[in-house]
Amino acid sequence: MSGARRVRVLRPGQLGAEESETWRELRAASGAVRNPFMEPEFAVAVGQVRPRARVAVVEDRDDGGGRGGGDRGIVGFLPFERSPWGSGRALGLGVSDLQGAVLRPGTALRAEELLRACALNSFTFDNLEDGRTPFSGHATASYPSYVIDVGEGYPAYLEVLRRQSPKFLRTTLAKERRLGRQVGEVRFVFDERDPRALRTLMAWKSAQYRRTGRRDRFAREWISRLVRTLAATRARECAGVLSVLYAADRPVAAHFGLRSSTVLACWFPAYEPELARYSPGLILHLRMAEAAAAAGISVLDMGRGAAEYKDALKTGESTVHEGTVIRPGLGAALHWLEHEPARRAHGFVRRRPHLQAMAARSLRTVGKFRT
Repeated sequence: MSGARRVRVLRPGQLGAEESETWRELRAASGAVRNPFMEPEFAVAVGQVRPRARVAVVEDRDDGGGRGGGDRGIVGFLPFERSPWGSGRALGLGVSDLQGAVLRPGTALRAEELLRACALNSFTFDNLEDGRTPFSGHATASYPSYVIDVGEGYPAYLEVLRRQSPKFLRTTLAKERRLGRQVGEVRFVFDERDPRALRTLMAWKSAQYRRTGRRDRFAREWISRLVRTLAATRARECAGVLSVLYAADRPVAAHFGLRSSTVLACWFPAYEPELARYSPGLILHLRMAEAAAAAGISVLDMGRGAAEYKDALKTGESTVHEGTVIRPGLGAALHWLEHEPARRAHGFVRRRPHLQAMAARSLRTVGKFRT
């Protein structure tokens, strides 16, 4: 990149123990929330199912007076995927709920310079972390990511709900009691290890995607493999967590997400459609908030995408961004022609509620034909 800085591009599985530890140290020093999508274990898991996954390791040469004695010191990492034509995208684009570079505080880095060093003509992101990053100036749209703060404990969170969503809370708790009376004893497991429960969740979610006219993510083999890989991951700052709500020992709702020491990233929730009248998904989220608080987790991040249940459960919002950095050249022009018109059309619809509602109705109609 320059005489004092270089970039090494590795496969995620080639990261050594010292490099991974430096990644964690830089993330901690940044002061950002310890979202598990931004940890090296997530990059390694994606690398196992996405052959084009890479990690750029950014290094600076110190002045000779530091521990390295003039050797290069790591100041940042950028996980990404590279197409054969040089187009780049955030690691796990389409499923990762937080993206971006992990940099030492104060590191000045231009996006175009980093792309050149990685042999990329473009870099696309759809959930870029908020804050000062090399890509912040290239965002073309911003979205709220809904969060539940349980840092003061679950009773304090319930008090928030009683103030902002009293009817929702009363109704959900009443449905939980009715579920217990009419279906069977309600039981919740925060960290379920039974693989049959994970298969049930994935089947429910696939059916939900088809029913609502959306692309079935679990029909894509790499996503299914990624979830199974992360379900077995048990690192401190990135661990898979399968939470299951049972009634009479029958799974009625489940969620698979990732947790760090302080954040539970909500990812794939689903429930048994036959029991929809009991709102098992909402009951599950309340139980998850309670268990997360007891486990020392302070934030549940429900991700971007408006939904009534998120509005009812949330205590606040963070911000994520989408956009593309494009370097001049033929490859960039081809990328623009392939992706930009569709992206702008989607953005046009999302910014107009009446068009978004029409699109949702169309998807539901497609879903009816599918099922």
